Amino acid sequence: MSLTVGTAGHVDHGKTWLVRALTGKDTDRLPEEQARGISIDLGYAPLELAGGRRLSVIDVPGHERFVRNMVAGATGIDLFLLVLDAAEGARAQTHEHLAILSLLGIEHGVVAVTKADAVDAETLELALLEVRELVPGAEVVAVSAKTGAGLEELRAALGRASDLVLEQHNVDSPARLHVDRVFTLAGIGTVVTGTLWSGSIGAGDMLRVEPRGLDVRVRSVQVHDEPVERAEAGQRVALALPGIERRRLRRGDVLVAPGAYATSYRLDVVLEELEPIADGARLLVHHGTATVLGRVVRVGERFAQLRLAAPVVAARADRVVLREATTVGGGRILDPAPPRHSDLARFERSERGEETIHAPVFVGGEWRYADAWLAELEAALAARIEAADSLDPGVDAPTEPWAKDVLARLPFERRGSRLYATGAGPSLGAREPEAAAIEAQLAAAEPGTARLDDRELARFLESAGRLVRLGDGYAISARAYEQARTLVVEECAAAGRIALGRFRDLAGCGRRDAQLLLERLDADGVTRRIGDERVLRRR
Repeated sequence: MSLTVGTAGHVDHGKTWLVRALTGKDTDRLPEEQARGISIDLGYAPLELAGGRRLSVIDVPGHERFVRNMVAGATGIDLFLLVLDAAEGARAQTHEHLAILSLLGIEHGVVAVTKADAVDAETLELALLEVRELVPGAEVVAVSAKTGAGLEELRAALGRASDLVLEQHNVDSPARLHVDRVFTLAGIGTVVTGTLWSGSIGAGDMLRVEPRGLDVRVRSVQVHDEPVERAEAGQRVALALPGIERRRLRRGDVLVAPGAYATSYRLDVVLEELEPIADGARLLVHHGTATVLGRVVRVGERFAQLRLAAPVVAARADRVVLREATTVGGGRILDPAPPRHSDLARFERSERGEETIHAPVFVGGEWRYADAWLAELEAALAARIEAADSLDPGVDAPTEPWAKDVLARLPFERRGSRLYATGAGPSLGAREPEAAAIEAQLAAAEPGTARLDDRELARFLESAGRLVRLGDGYAISARAYEQARTLVVEECAAAGRIALGRFRDLAGCGRRDAQLLLERLDADGVTRRIGDERVLRRR
């Protein structure tokens, strides 16, 4: 079984020094990290344990400014290595990192109390006591990266902790790798790295980069700088991808078996709160190595639908972390691609495992989905169409990859990007009294104009010949517009041209209304402007 261990803990508590002492590898690879003496991005190293077992180590930054990077690394781990400075004890990021690990469902790990050589026996004992209370159930080991004291005990403790991690990586599931690094190597080209969450990947495999919708071919596979025929779930993997530029990929992308996973702008979750999360709150949603802005739609006390500004590639039982200025909560995914809804009963069915509605997946060259899901989609779209404004009785069509195929099976008409009931067209319906009131307002304003705030209604009435819209949200009655048009045509026929002041006097309206009318006549092709005057367009 391949497992990944992730560090956690406050900045300057010695995570990177400890990883270097355990593995012999410095995970601070960036020049800025080496110059500043702190970790900024994720680092990686293999850790050899007794009996030939190997763990993949992800070293995360401890500074509060880089919590986003910490979450990106922690989402792929199986157990934790919490690092605590013996002299300082638990600090702000100690607590926040522990909260993130809990939200991600990381139950097993080891605590290393570092710099044990730099404190007296009493201080060390107090630090050990504090961390045992902070992380009950985890083995605690005092270590010194400087002297090497406690390192063998720590390796043994990590081995025992890894024995507690149940087999959870399904190599038979479709491949899914969340990208955490993208770079180029001379003679190789673009390389991506990440933890393989499920399935296996080998040279020659065709994969799909989601949510970008790119097809890529795997040239070669490495696990910790060693070539392998196939990488398996749980391993840290590097993939060489020929024929694609580095700039087209980034952290947060997901490499998947083609058609095996759907991208979604919505997630149904069981909500876990560290702080109260308000309905409608806009938070950062961390899933895998991706971070997107999302809105929380609460359903009952325990559930929420996360509506995202950008799509993610998720699966049932995945975890998300929700952050604002700090980590405020998280959730376990019940449905990775739900319809837009707030149905409490549906959440409860999903939690019990009774929900049979499944979003489409692309298999064997076609989209497949449950009949129940299709029926729910049809009902949801029908309800939205029924509630639509009668002036435009349609709704925006779904834009997911499956939309073209699925919508063709539903009893709606697609017109451009909108869906309508069969044969439905615009009408006033219950808005006829509003239309009559507008016509009365325009009649009272003759020969001048009136301002109309409801531009959609004004547009509809104009299409029906009941008014004429002018610039800046104004309108005039159809009768007054025809009278103004006749005045202009007759004056130009007699005098050859007409000025703004002359038209204002003939029409008996104000300067602003005269200007708006002349501009509309220009737009309608009746006149054209020459300097400060208008002439008739030649027919």
